[in-house]
Formats: sequence, structure tokens, C-alpha cells
Amino acid sequence: MSIPNLTVGLDLGDRSSRTCGISGVGTKAFEDAISTTPASVREYFGRLPRSRVVLEVGTHSPWVSQELVQLGHEAIVANPSAVYGKRRRRKRNDRLDAEYLARQGRADPELLHPIRHRGTKARVHLELLRARDTLVRARTRLINHVRGAVKPVGGRTRRCSAEAFGRRTLEDIAPELQPALQPMLELIKKLSEQISKYDHDIEKLIASDYREAMHLQQIKGVGPLTALAFVLLIEDPRRFENSRDAGAYFGLCPRLDDSSDSQPQLRISKAGDEMGRRLLVSAARYILGPFGPECDLRRHGMAIAARGGKNARSRAAVAVARKLAVMLHKLWVSGTTYDPDRLTKRRAA
Repeated sequence: MSIPNLTVGLDLGDRSSRTCGISGVGTKAFEDAISTTPASVREYFGRLPRSRVVLEVGTHSPWVSQELVQLGHEAIVANPSAVYGKRRRRKRNDRLDAEYLARQGRADPELLHPIRHRGTKARVHLELLRARDTLVRARTRLINHVRGAVKPVGGRTRRCSAEAFGRRTLEDIAPELQPALQPMLELIKKLSEQISKYDHDIEKLIASDYREAMHLQQIKGVGPLTALAFVLLIEDPRRFENSRDAGAYFGLCPRLDDSSDSQPQLRISKAGDEMGRRLLVSAARYILGPFGPECDLRRHGMAIAARGGKNARSRAAVAVARKLAVMLHKLWVSGTTYDPDRLTKRRAA
């Protein structure tokens, strides 16, 4: 029997998931448990009439939402951090979560703060960047371990780049420590070689599929990695009506908790993708650093840092990163040539 205006809550688990159907009049129509596999999802939802299916964002939500759309359903992917905030409901389990999602989706989908998943192509290419990022973090931990291990015996490793560390450090290690640390140096060298291969693959990918990322590298400090990550994470520049929204998308805007006359200054929201935010802040630190070019971005950050106070340099880097995200989106949408002194020239005129 067809249930009109059916809303289905789907609480995804790694192996099994719970469903709860709410009819148009608000009564519970059914509850089920299904396996979290493509075949099971297709078989179960293929039997249901066209419905609104609400699920939370997670590891399995990209392919599950894609399957639901292909079956003709309306898939809404909820953002749990925005729905629940810092505190989850006291009384909850998979069955209750499925019913909660269904009732929220039936009442007003905007209450779920729905998100939009990236396309398959963007997700696949993002994994190249995430794999490289994972290797860089692993190499950093290994290098720090080696540097710390030689100090208790009176040693000290020379200053060098991470790429050269595996080749140049062995002679700085005491003979009694070499059996323990030499295998780690070999591993560091292999990681550096693989990271270099990833860098080469990223440049090839930009040249073949993402020419817009090459356009974004006009800003000194924005390299192939940052430009490609920015393009892949946003995917569609038209998703933002205003370029200023790009800063908030990467969690670089302060959180808001105003009430009456109280307007506290809060930390940034750190919403969105952590890797993308870290790359933008890293580019901002280069712009503010000793090798950074003289430009509007640098002058903006230096003015904030000059105010002094606690963490002035860090606040300046975040402010420049936020402005950099806005500028990159503007360059992407407009396709114009980057002018590093555009704001200064406008003020002078």
C-alpha cells in the first residue's frame, strides 16, 4: 500500500543502518534494519514509493545519497554538528535517531542544515591530496622523533629541509643509536620520494583537468597544492552568491553568539574541510613571512599584527587566509588578472 508524503529517516551505520518512515499525517509507518551495502540499499528503497529520505553526513553518505537520487527519491544529507550543536540528545540510539531525522525532515528540511556532496570526480581527486597530506604528517612525526632521540646522548641533527633529512642526518647520529634510527631514516627517504611523486601527479592533474587552478596561482604563496585543493573542495564556484562566503565555508570566520548587548569576540568556527583551511593559513603565513611579496594581503595582515596583543601574528595569519579565500574565489569567478596592489591603487585614486 502506497503511503502518501512519506519521509524516511536513515541512520547510517558501518555495517547496518536503521530506517524509520513517517507518513504525511505524522504517524510512524514502519521501522526496519538494513545492511549498509549498495545492493541492500537499492533493494530496500527500490520497493518504496518516491519519498524524502533524510540521512546524516558521514563516511557512507556520499554513495548512499547518490543511490537514493538514482532511485528517484529526494535525498537530504543533514549536518549533525549544526543540528545537534556541541550536545547530543540525552536519550538516543540508532532507532531513535532515524525517527528524529524523519520527523525533522518532514517538518522543515532547513532545520537539518543540509549539505551537498561533491561529485565522484572531485572526491577521487581529493583523495590524491589527502594521501599526500597523510604522508607529510607521517614524515614530520618521524623527523621529530629522530631529532628528539639524539639529544639525550648529547647529539644534535643539522638544520635541513624535510626532503633532505633522510639523506643528510645519518652522520649526525651516534653509532650506538644508528641501529634503531637508521631504518627510520630510510623510511623518511622513501616517504619523501613518494611525496615528490604526488607533487608531480598534482601538477599533471592541474594541467589536464583543472586549468582554473593554474589561474589561481597568480597569487604568490598559492602553489599547485593549495590551488587544486581550493578548486576541488568548492567544486562549483557558483554555489556562493558572494565571494565573501568562501571564508566562512573554510571555517575562517569568527563564531557568532550575540545576545542583546553582549557581542563577545569568539574564535573562528573551524567549519568545513580541515586540510583546506590549513593550506590557506599556510599560504597566509608565507605571505606574512620574510619572503612574502609586498601586496595588499601582506599590508592587511601586518596592520593587524601591529596592533599587538596575545596571538597577534596568529590572528593576522587567519585574517589573511580569510581574505585570500575570498580573493581566490573572486579570481576564479571573474577570470581576471591578479593585481597585488589593487586596493592600494584604488585608495590613492
